[in-house]
Amino acid sequence: MALVNVTNVQVLQNPAKFTDPFKLQITFDCIAPGIKDELEWKLVYVGSAESEEHDQTLDSVLVGPITVGRSSFIFEAPAPDAKKIPANDLMDVTIILLTCHYKEKEFIRVGYYVNNYCDDEEFKAKYMNEEGKLTQNPPIELIKRNIAANQPRVTRFDIPWDSEQQKIPTEENSGLGDLGNQMEDESSVQDNSAMETA
Repeated sequence: MALVNVTNVQVLQNPAKFTDPFKLQITFDCIAPGIKDELEWKLVYVGSAESEEHDQTLDSVLVGPITVGRSSFIFEAPAPDAKKIPANDLMDVTIILLTCHYKEKEFIRVGYYVNNYCDDEEFKAKYMNEEGKLTQNPPIELIKRNIAANQPRVTRFDIPWDSEQQKIPTEENSGLGDLGNQMEDESSVQDNSAMETA
């Protein structure tokens, strides 16, 4: 396994309003001999499956210094800017990506499906057609989101950490979830392929 092993990601305050911040409680283990630098965590909202130009990095945070053993913190990021999301992609299913980098090298990516919806019948009648597509821009405060917290997708990347001698192969199917939030481990890979969309 890697020198930093993410063991659990708990999605807090879910479901929520579209305009509410995202809150994730992240737990990870740092294994001896440990690491020298900080970890950089990022949360990205995929605005459209058609193009990465609509992706929004909601926030990034540096965590450190990292001690050997278990650590946990809450990562809070603001909601995406709805004006930067194509109208046809505002509702329905999209993706958020939680990534962690060490020395600018990504070593884990956790993806979640996010369903943006409104269950109000008046909203549907006024702003949506029979196929469930928006016909005009709705009030953002009426939209809700539900993150599929129990169906994360995990991709791990093999990195050199502080030296080439510390490049430890990642165990396949290691997953996350010792607190019951089971992750599906895609595999240990070398490229930066994005999470598959439905």
